[in-house]
Amino acid sequence: MIVPDGLIDAILTTASDAVIATDHAGIIDFWNPGAVRIFGFAADEAIGRSLDLIIPENLRARHWSGYNRVMQTGESRYGHGDLLSVPALTKSGQRVSVEFTIAMLKDKQGRPTGTVAILRDVTKRFEEVRALKRQLSEVSRGK
Repeated sequence: MIVPDGLIDAILTTASDAVIATDHAGIIDFWNPGAVRIFGFAADEAIGRSLDLIIPENLRARHWSGYNRVMQTGESRYGHGDLLSVPALTKSGQRVSVEFTIAMLKDKQGRPTGTVAILRDVTKRFEEVRALKRQLSEVSRGK
């Protein structure tokens, strides 16, 4: 495959979507400008820290159970291109809604070495949909 000059840098340095890579233990080793914009942590604040930085406390056990299983087995229940939706935390402690795709990073022998995820903040859309559902429910009940 031929990659046009500048394509990789353009993708990785975009400020619209977050690109976050982790190692086998879930330690952040890449954090692009989009991640800074969405989550509020500068790259030097995030790199070298656990993904717990952005995972709400009530979701951590479930996250790490799945993450560790995938790192041990190399198998994920999410297919290529699956769009996942989860709440996440910002530096200020605010919850945001993010949608993301994730890919496993592997060594030359095909063993998992970490992950890379591309995340988008969809908080505004999520809140709009929730408000519309609430309005629809009220109309359906005759209010």
